[in-house]
Amino acid sequence: MQLKRVVVTGLGALTPLGNNVTNYWDALLKGVSGCGPITKFDATKFKTRFACEVRNFDAGDYIERKEIRKMDAFSHYAIAVCDEAVKDAGMLNNAAIDPDRVGVVWGSGIGGLRTFQDEVSAFATGDGTPRFNPFFIPRMIADIACGHVSMRFGYRGPNYTTVSACASSTNAIIDAFNLIRLNKADIIITGGSEAAVNEAGVGGFNACMALSMRNDSPETASRPFDKDRDGFVLGEGGGAVILEELEHALARGAKIYCEVGGGGMSADAHHITAPHPEGLGAMNVMKNALSDAEMPYDQIDYINVHGTSTPLGDLAESKAIVRVFGDHAYNLNISSTKSMTGHLLGAAGVIEGIAAILAVKNDIVPPTINHFTDDPEFDPKLNLTFHTPVKRIVRAALSNTFGFGGHNASVIFKKY
Repeated sequence: MQLKRVVVTGLGALTPLGNNVTNYWDALLKGVSGCGPITKFDATKFKTRFACEVRNFDAGDYIERKEIRKMDAFSHYAIAVCDEAVKDAGMLNNAAIDPDRVGVVWGSGIGGLRTFQDEVSAFATGDGTPRFNPFFIPRMIADIACGHVSMRFGYRGPNYTTVSACASSTNAIIDAFNLIRLNKADIIITGGSEAAVNEAGVGGFNACMALSMRNDSPETASRPFDKDRDGFVLGEGGGAVILEELEHALARGAKIYCEVGGGGMSADAHHITAPHPEGLGAMNVMKNALSDAEMPYDQIDYINVHGTSTPLGDLAESKAIVRVFGDHAYNLNISSTKSMTGHLLGAAGVIEGIAAILAVKNDIVPPTINHFTDDPEFDPKLNLTFHTPVKRIVRAALSNTFGFGGHNASVIFKKY
C-alpha cells in the first residue's frame, strides 16, 4: 500500500524552562539552566538535593478544582500541554475534523509515582486498616493521561500509552506516525508527561547511582560530554505534538511545522541500566530511523542526542554517531538540551523532539551548556555545539532517546 505522509501541525510544552512552547524555545536559545534546589519536598537528607522542577504551574488554570484531586500531576501536565497543542493546531470546534479519526498515543515511563508513594506510605504508617483512596489506581496507572485527554476533547481514535522508560514518548511519536501513515487515523495527539520529582523518584535514582550529586552548583550539574559529568539531573513536565496526515492538513489549511521522516527502534540486549559500551543499540536505532525514512545519512544536519550527562551513556552515544555517519559526523551539529532541562524520563523524547522540530523550522540549533573541561575520550572533531546556538540550514534533525532496560528510539523530522 502507499503510505501516507505525516506532518506536524501543533505543539505544546510544559518544562523546567517555561510553561509553553515559546518560553521553552526562547530559554533553550539563551542557554538557561532550569535546575535549582528541590522545593517539592524536604530533600535535606537525600544525596541529591536539586532537580529541574516545573515552576509557577497551577493545574486549576486547566482543570476544574473538583477534578484535580482525581489525577496525579503527570496527568495535569498532559492536559496542559495537549490544550496548548490542540489550540496551536486549530483543532477546536473544527468541523473538518472527525473525532472518530483522532487518537491519543502518550508516553510515560513511570506514571503516577507521587500517588503510589503517598497511598502506600499512608497505609504503612497506619494501623493496618486498608483505607485507600478510591482514585488511587485511576490516578496512578500510566495509561490514564491519554484517557483524560481523549475524554476532554471527545476524540475516539486509537488511544494508549507506550512505556519504555526514557524512550517512552519517542516510542509514542513513532507509533502515532505509523498509525497515520497506515491510514488508521487522520490526526494523533502524541507526546508524554512525567512527574517524578518526589521522594521515591529522587531516592530511587540515587540508590542506583544515576543522579548527579553536585549539590554545591545545581545549575551546572547537568554537563553532557564534560570530563567531570557525574550523572543526570531529574526533571519533570511534558510535551505534546500534533501529527497529521498531509492531505488532511492541507485540506483544512493547517499550519505545518515540518514533516516526520521516519522512526527507528532497537534494544541494547546488554544491561538493565548501563548502555552497550560501544553504543551498539544506539548505532542500530539511528540506522533503523534512516532506513525507515529512506534518507541518506548526509541529509541529517542536527542530532538532539540523548546526552544525559552520565559517564557511560554520553561516550557510547558519541561512538555510535561516528560509526553511523562516518566523516559526515563532523559536519553535524550535535547538542544535548538536557544540559538545560534536566532529564524528563518518559517525557524527555517529546520535549527534545520539539527542540528538533523548531530547529528544522527556524534553522537554528540550540546549544549544550555547562561545558567546562574537555574529555579526551570523545572524538575532538565532533561539533557538540557548546555554549551558544548555531544558525545554519537544518534540512533534517534526528532525536535520540534511550531508556533503562536497553530501549532505544530515534525519530527524524525534516523540512516540508
